[in-house]
Amino acid sequence: MTRQLQLIPAIDLMNGKIVRLSRGDPKTAKVYEQFGGSVETARKWKEEGARKLHIIDLDAAFGTGDNLSVIAEIAESVELPIQVGGGIRTIETAQKLLTMGINQVILGALAFSDPKAITQIQQEFGTETVIVALDNSNGKIMVEGWKTATMLGVREALEKFTMLGVKTFLITSITKDGTLSGPDVGTLSEVCRFPNVEIIAAGGIGSLNDLVALKRVGVEGVVIGKALYEGRFTLKEALKSVGGK
Repeated sequence: MTRQLQLIPAIDLMNGKIVRLSRGDPKTAKVYEQFGGSVETARKWKEEGARKLHIIDLDAAFGTGDNLSVIAEIAESVELPIQVGGGIRTIETAQKLLTMGINQVILGALAFSDPKAITQIQQEFGTETVIVALDNSNGKIMVEGWKTATMLGVREALEKFTMLGVKTFLITSITKDGTLSGPDVGTLSEVCRFPNVEIIAAGGIGSLNDLVALKRVGVEGVVIGKALYEGRFTLKEALKSVGGK
């Protein structure tokens, strides 16, 4: 049986509105309201066949506020599993999200600054609830809204966190993010050879061919943002092109 690729529409929130950035720069924020507000947009993705949603709280990531009330409203209104990332820098924030009906938290800075937090969250809510974000630029992992470099490369990070029982990793190519210029297939091919991990790819998706290429290298899921909002293709077309789920 052919392995199915999970396509996960992105809802990036800033001041309660859906935006997309280029390479994580808040000055490049472009607001998208053609599908309505965040709840209407989440409903649209469900109607088009999404099985999961990917929400990033950009205000929390940049330390300028949060969109918790909007995220809670989406979770309440749309019956889909939801993964949330952006600014989850304390165990308390992760707990708050997981108790409000979010299924998975995406940890960046917290995973690196306090790896024991991963174990605590897993013990309290289950091992599947933690995704570690390996947002990378030129091979180095970046955290805190992509402003701070860590000492680790992607492979070392995979080794470190799989030892802690993490199975799912979100790999974002920072230089590709929001550019529609194609994903970082090289890095993703390498990490997909790592044993017993599930890789979700993000950054640079601009065409249906990009999705086909990612399916070929063996990623488990793909986060799609700007390509959907800019009308490069619809979610239905994407699902059809890769026999996705």
